[in-house]
Amino acid sequence: MADFDLPPTPALYAQKFDAARDALFFIRLNEPGYRAASFLDDRVLAPGQQGDWVDFAPVANAMRHASGLKPLHVIFHTGHVGSTLLSRLIDEAGGVLGLREPLPVRTLAEMQDAAAPGFADRLSTLLRLWSRGFAGTRTVVVKATSTAGRLAPALLAAAPQSRAVYLNLRPEPYLATLLAGANVMTDLEGFEAERGARLRVLLGVTPQAASIGERVARSWLAESLTCARALDAAGTRILPLDFEAVLANLPAAMDAVLKHFAIAAPAGFAATIARSPVLSRYSKAPQQFEYSPQFRAQLLAQTRREHAAEISKGMALLERLAKNDARVAALL
Repeated sequence: MADFDLPPTPALYAQKFDAARDALFFIRLNEPGYRAASFLDDRVLAPGQQGDWVDFAPVANAMRHASGLKPLHVIFHTGHVGSTLLSRLIDEAGGVLGLREPLPVRTLAEMQDAAAPGFADRLSTLLRLWSRGFAGTRTVVVKATSTAGRLAPALLAAAPQSRAVYLNLRPEPYLATLLAGANVMTDLEGFEAERGARLRVLLGVTPQAASIGERVARSWLAESLTCARALDAAGTRILPLDFEAVLANLPAAMDAVLKHFAIAAPAGFAATIARSPVLSRYSKAPQQFEYSPQFRAQLLAQTRREHAAEISKGMALLERLAKNDARVAALL
């Protein structure tokens, strides 16, 4: 087995994992680059980005002997529920390395779905890779992709010292949020097949959905059942959060999250976080767009007026399902 000289810091970042060739693609990324990145998937790759593929085995060997690893915690979420904002607010506490949507999280979820051999070893190695920090890093917080919430039980079982939060919305605000977005069809079509397969496992059936409102409701149901399953598996190691409640009392929510992750913030941090400039920008593209809780409220109010019929159709689908299934009823 060839040795792989892996630095103790995440200056070499495993940007993707190819399960078929069992290799990792490493790029160079400095601390400001991590902080700026809203996504660590292919959107982090600059034009002409240089990188190297490295076989999994020497990476795993290097990580087995790695020292100085940092506590690692995870943000799971159901999509479009403020997870990027929460990740950036946690960064503001200091000493936190936020890893927003590492692409290998999705690959691991797919390996788990396929019961792929070697899944546990790949998960363990990637968790250790993500646990590396820079000189000032005290804690690493990984924000998973929304559909990778199905990985939560296995990930937390493999990392007994880790904790997670799981962000969601009630169904009506979720419907309004997705219907307000310009990319709602991209989201639905991109993940519909996988969510449908998940519903067949979690619910025993994939509910029929004809209208866009019903399709959004079905997506909420798949992700919410996944969240409920993770909470059942991990208990108090997962802190469930409703994004509307987070915005309604941000100091209390941030205090709860930081305590859950054992992150030591400066005195008064939670009390002053509502004045953070992070709240005035669109978290997924802070350099491009302004976006505040007040603007969000106005946008949702407009959406509720313009898409009232579709929101009603989505809610009606969920209510019909709840009449015959206690698991759905418990979510409503």
